Amino acid sequence: MAQMLAHIALVIRDYDEAIAFFTQKLGFDLVEDSYQPEQDKRWVVVRPAGGAGCSILLARASDSHQARYIGDQAGGRVFLFLQTDDFWRDYEIYRERGIDFTRAPKQADYGIVAVFRDLYGNLWDLVQFTDGRC
Repeated sequence: MAQMLAHIALVIRDYDEAIAFFTQKLGFDLVEDSYQPEQDKRWVVVRPAGGAGCSILLARASDSHQARYIGDQAGGRVFLFLQTDDFWRDYEIYRERGIDFTRAPKQADYGIVAVFRDLYGNLWDLVQFTDGRC
């Protein structure tokens, strides 16, 4: 049996502000933005530029319960890991675009890593693996 993750849902406040952040600040590709009238929502998918793996479904909170988790889907832990082939290039680009890095770059046994916040406060690792991991 062959399986893989297709999408990870990220609970958001607003479709357009999330699309702008992911495409303009992080440089992601907008893969799909389709209105679903039967549910009065949109199917919005973004993916890192040049990426072919798992993508992110930007899922607008549909009630107050879901809205409580915007920006805290992992209870304050790093939630998503953005792998790059050139850490310093992307780190500098993101800083220029105003990305909030909460932990400075550090060399670890597995590679170079820094932690940043997305527009809602979720924590991400920007990481370049140097030990063959993916």
